[in-house]
Amino acid sequence: MSSGDTGGARPPMPPASPVRILGVDYLHLRTADAGDLYVTPFGRRFAEQLMPRNWFTGDWFAQNRERLEGTSTVYRVTTRPVGGRTLDLVVKWCRVGEAIPFDTVTLHKFSEAAFNSPYEEFSLVMELRDSAAARIRTHRPMAIYVPSKRLPQWQTGRSRSAIARKKAKHRDVELDIFRQYILMYAWVDGVTITEAMAASGRPADAQGRAIEALTRRATEDLAREGFRVLDMKPAHLIVRPRPDGELLRERDGAIAYALVDFELLERTPEYERVVLQARRAAYLRQQRDRFGAPDTEPWPAHLQPTRVRGVDYVYGHSESTQGALWVVGREPRLFDFFQPERWRRTERTALSETNEVYYTRTKDQINLVWKVSRVGETAEGATPDTRRIRAYGFNSPFEEFAFALELARRGVPTVYPRAIYMTGLESDSDRPVYVQDARRYATHATERTPDGAPALRPDHVYVTVWGYWNGRDEMLAADDRDHCRGVNLAQACLSGYISRLDMPVLLERMRGRLREAGFEPLRLKEDHVLLSVGADGALLREADGSPELRLCNFELLAPRVNLPESGGAPPS
Repeated sequence: MSSGDTGGARPPMPPASPVRILGVDYLHLRTADAGDLYVTPFGRRFAEQLMPRNWFTGDWFAQNRERLEGTSTVYRVTTRPVGGRTLDLVVKWCRVGEAIPFDTVTLHKFSEAAFNSPYEEFSLVMELRDSAAARIRTHRPMAIYVPSKRLPQWQTGRSRSAIARKKAKHRDVELDIFRQYILMYAWVDGVTITEAMAASGRPADAQGRAIEALTRRATEDLAREGFRVLDMKPAHLIVRPRPDGELLRERDGAIAYALVDFELLERTPEYERVVLQARRAAYLRQQRDRFGAPDTEPWPAHLQPTRVRGVDYVYGHSESTQGALWVVGREPRLFDFFQPERWRRTERTALSETNEVYYTRTKDQINLVWKVSRVGETAEGATPDTRRIRAYGFNSPFEEFAFALELARRGVPTVYPRAIYMTGLESDSDRPVYVQDARRYATHATERTPDGAPALRPDHVYVTVWGYWNGRDEMLAADDRDHCRGVNLAQACLSGYISRLDMPVLLERMRGRLREAGFEPLRLKEDHVLLSVGADGALLREADGSPELRLCNFELLAPRVNLPESGGAPPS
């Protein structure tokens, strides 16, 4: 096999799709072996060199690799020339899910230590590079290659329980216990500090002191930035000897170094808390300003603005489930907060005995309520209002959000609509899809996603995500605390805030306000209306002294123009 660039016609590059995983933007390409290649911004201009055919397949890898020091499988490899240019890479097999060797880290000190997943590692390295002081240099993360071949578990060496813990922590990434994950970093010229000292001719004790000093300094540099490497070793520190035998130094005279091993890189517990607090603060500000013009230009390639039923959304795909997500507003930075892995598997509390409605606190410490939409179902029961409900049908998620926002504009307080999540195909969802009433799919036929697919599809489950009522967005952005909490009328009665005689009066008051705003509640129940309990334990009241009312259910709310005396029909 030729080792040079023949200059002939090169195979075409496969199409690339932009994706965002754990805060890192990648170009996702399918390789010739039906594998996956995720190319970082650093690797984009070298995407062709990073294709497996140019460094891994055939005899090239075996003939052009150099095994590097360490307990993991890691090599230096030079790619084939592409357009007359080669690339030196550090190629490393990810050990996610494998047991940590006893000589790698003090297990009694870090009992929960685990090798990073490939996406986790790249995310942390990117974060470190963005935040670190100039003296913390790293090699550049270029790409992640996932061959299609699935190996038996005994060959991967992975533990099912360890992989399950990783999946629980980061559900927005595909992590297959049977597939290999190969990380590619750009090569950094130099030698390890141990090699440099061995070649220096210094006495052994002086070598030891220099190695110990640089290792300690690197640990302290990381700690200042909020990071630590659980198995920090001299072999992870690359220095650069000069022609005169001295080591390259910083302006202050300190030895310059690059850090090159990150499979046990993590944030310190203190910094982890800071990151969570900052992320939550950013979320609250962005929610407050979600309908303004975004100041993040250009938009990330994997997101697009769209408008459905008069409501602005940020639209994108959910890589973890092959589903889709519409986030209310025009602020693309909010999108990641509503990826299903951030809230779908966190601890939840059921809020209804009859419907799938749950409260949860997300991984970003955000309070949300999510509900499985009943669009396409038929109302059951024999109550007096059932005939009208069957004639009208359950609203789609897009109608629910449009009606909630319209009511707020017309002066009827509501909970905040946040996002609509469409699961993957039926086989990927928590429950099967049963379409009994197809009318909404017909009336929404013209509503399309930016990529041309129907926005409302009968072969998917839809979930609406709502803000948990604890204060107005403007108040929370200015002062992050629970300004109030919502209790529905039934809960308020049980807690003694109102009497049983008050409930029908307050329900009728809400019904009247909805009608004045142009809507008819086809079934208005005690748990559809919230009262607000302030931080002092007292009910928040309106100017006339009556309790402040807020609507929190929109699935059976109909515009009055669509409800003639005959019983009505779903809006077109």
